[in-house]
Amino acid sequence: MIHIQQAIIVEGKYDKIKLSSVIDAVIIVTNGFSIFKDKEKMSLIRAYAEKTGVIILTDSDSAGFKIRNYLKGSVKGNITNVYIPDVFGKERRKEKASKEGKLGVEGMDAEIIIDALKKAGVVFSERNTQQKRITRMDLYEDGFSGGENSSFKRKRLLKHLELPELLSVSGMLDILNSMFTLDEYKRIISEIDFEGGE
Repeated sequence: MIHIQQAIIVEGKYDKIKLSSVIDAVIIVTNGFSIFKDKEKMSLIRAYAEKTGVIILTDSDSAGFKIRNYLKGSVKGNITNVYIPDVFGKERRKEKASKEGKLGVEGMDAEIIIDALKKAGVVFSERNTQQKRITRMDLYEDGFSGGENSSFKRKRLLKHLELPELLSVSGMLDILNSMFTLDEYKRIISEIDFEGGE
């Protein structure tokens, strides 16, 4: 499976399912136009754009371009635009073709998606299996789960990292592992003042 360092932004859950079958990466779903009002998801996208970079991979129809342009105008940092070709047809799960008759990301063959990523200059890599990952035990030992002030400490860390404060422990763990090494995480938490409490 191809590993990509950047987070990939797609429109819907079926796009995510398609990509997950061929690519190992963080995949963020905009849920269509609801991204326009989703401040928490936008803050997550901005954090990835600053830390790892993001890839925008929306459909090639007018709705996809509207979402792409909104993201390009709202997010600073490392952004790569990947365009799928205009392929006319209908996704298998749908009764009829889209308004413009074009296949979306979910309807593309894996080879077409990989080719589009390569054309945009996206670098594929091997996942570093030697690198130590942040574990639930690390979060527990550092006071971010299972303790009296865990919720307060999690919120303080997430605010420091400019990430959504409503993330669950599991969600926070996934994001930390996709953005930081264990050593970077330990350095970051050593620099934050966690005094006080709820």
